[in-house]
Amino acid sequence: MAQFKLPDTVLPSRLPEAFIELRGVTCGYGDRVILEDIDLVVPRGKVVALMGTSGGGKTTVLRLIGRQIKAMKGQVLFDGQDMATLEGNRLMAARRRMGMLFQLGALFTDLSVFENVAFPLREHTDLPEALIRDLVLMKLNAVGLRGSRDLLPSQISGGMARRVALARAMALDPELMLYDEPFAGLDPISMGVAARLIRDLNDAMGLTSIVVSHDVDETFLIADHVVLLANRRIVAQGSPVELRASDDPLVRQFVHARPDGPVQFHQPAADLAHDFGVNR
Repeated sequence: MAQFKLPDTVLPSRLPEAFIELRGVTCGYGDRVILEDIDLVVPRGKVVALMGTSGGGKTTVLRLIGRQIKAMKGQVLFDGQDMATLEGNRLMAARRRMGMLFQLGALFTDLSVFENVAFPLREHTDLPEALIRDLVLMKLNAVGLRGSRDLLPSQISGGMARRVALARAMALDPELMLYDEPFAGLDPISMGVAARLIRDLNDAMGLTSIVVSHDVDETFLIADHVVLLANRRIVAQGSPVELRASDDPLVRQFVHARPDGPVQFHQPAADLAHDFGVNR
């Protein structure tokens, strides 16, 4: 499948500009390889979804981009910069251009909604308190929670907590937003709200967004491009329409939630006779 296939009338000079690139990246933990020889392009201004089976390397891609881990081989480029070459202040400057929505929100439980969103502004800027107050209320208003500013995380729902975490991730006006399972554990209404916020904020603020998710329906509604990871590699990519129409057995199993297919229920193991001592 072609990446971001455009009409023939579109001139090459108008092709989307690459904001994130993985070039021949191999990565893992210890001796365990998670991704092998991956090539990936995330164009500026798009919402790109990373999907696939559990343990397929989706969150690892986010860690590579934020330089929480380094590639064993290959390059990870952020706006043309090789992340492996950045250290100290240059690395922190690159990270300040990124916002991260962690799984389940990861709010500070002893801080109010307001203080959670204000935290990165106080840590990374010298702005006066009056301006911080206005910025926090603007971010909370964008996610519909300005009226909940004084509540603690324990006093709001899971869906509301995820929106507070999104406001906090946007506090420093990032250019790149990274979402790690933003729909996990949400009811259908909250899930729909979160999905629409991701799409609307991306377009309104001119962001580039990478969404790691297992939720096919919600993710396909908001993504411009979907990348399917499995068996250490990118096994398919294209628009949501293209992936739904794919004849590839693995793609069809994942997109249509089929129990039988290339992804087996049983992990490799010794035969039953060996484990249960049938011949003993």
